[in-house]
Amino acid sequence: MTKADLVESIATEFELSKRQSGEIIDLVLEEIKEALQSGDKVQLIPFGSFVVRNRKAREGRNPATGAKIKIPARRVPAFTAGKGLKDAVAGGKKKSSRKK
Repeated sequence: MTKADLVESIATEFELSKRQSGEIIDLVLEEIKEALQSGDKVQLIPFGSFVVRNRKAREGRNPATGAKIKIPARRVPAFTAGKGLKDAVAGGKKKSSRKK
């Protein structure tokens, strides 16, 4: 599913224009991004949680030359699936998209 598919699905489900549903999705994503930038955890129960993890500096290798390189420490976003999402995926439940 792409963002465009999600926009269309929400627009249809809630009888909104595609522009309105696109703006809502953009707003939700922006709020999640801003929360993570400020170091907050975003919990969408039972879907999952977004967190920021700190990666330590480490030594790596250039795969082409084999030369050692230093990889700096950095903060990275991470997602952990919640119970509802895990159960849905494990059970194989999905929305029927078959056309009759």
